[in-house]
Amino acid sequence: MKKILLMLLLLVSTMQASAYDFLRAVKDSIPGGYNFWVYTPIDYFYSQEQTPVIIFLHGASLCGRNLERVRRYGPLDAIVKGRQIDALTIVPQNPGGAWSPKKIMDVLDWVKSRYACDTTRVYVLGMSLGGYGTMDVCGTYPDRIAAGMALCGGTSLKDVSGLGRLPFWIIHGTADRAVPVSKSKTVVESLKRDGNDTRLLYDWLNGANHGAPARIFYLRKTYDWLFSHSLLDKDRPVRRDLTIGLDDLRRAYGDVRRNAGAPELIEGPSVIKGEGHEY
Repeated sequence: MKKILLMLLLLVSTMQASAYDFLRAVKDSIPGGYNFWVYTPIDYFYSQEQTPVIIFLHGASLCGRNLERVRRYGPLDAIVKGRQIDALTIVPQNPGGAWSPKKIMDVLDWVKSRYACDTTRVYVLGMSLGGYGTMDVCGTYPDRIAAGMALCGGTSLKDVSGLGRLPFWIIHGTADRAVPVSKSKTVVESLKRDGNDTRLLYDWLNGANHGAPARIFYLRKTYDWLFSHSLLDKDRPVRRDLTIGLDDLRRAYGDVRRNAGAPELIEGPSVIKGEGHEY
């Protein structure tokens, strides 16, 4: 009897440890591709195939070959600051130049082949250069992305019609001197002109500079909006009942769990293993 109880205690303790959040650096695993982080959420042990996926694309200031740089802002930093994000969170690093939609999909495919996740709930968001990347990825692969959010960006796509095929939210500050708000407005005007804006949201933050939208990554609303969309939704409608404004940015850190602790850094697969996957 004691032996059985000890085995049960060991199993419970292992499950609790396995449920803890992990952060894994993946380097030189995709020939010619990006290096990236994979964050495994706290409840991943229990959610597995129901776990959504977030891909975050950073701006030009974080380009390079030092993965630590891309943790300076965005979802990974939000997690450290106490925002709970219940998704496999992928953060690639761009060594320089424009983001490649194909290379982003290569990263996603690498993760999907090794981590159980909900492939109908993949989301892309980014700002500045990453806002360009977000529009380019979502406009190129609208049938693989459930929803996207581009902050203070634009697009290099000549044909933006793909952005009308998925729920998509464009946000830009009107006082942005690094990337003029006109870059986002051009995309919106093109989609509206073609009657291709039924799944589009857009907001111009009055007086906001280039860096102001970065606080959006720390809002609960951001992830609530993303997670409410799925490739399985009939006609893929956009959720319109949530708004993000300047007041939200001022309160971005108001409800985070202070002193939550940083994710555990690991090398290689985590302690959780399953048939056909490494975690």
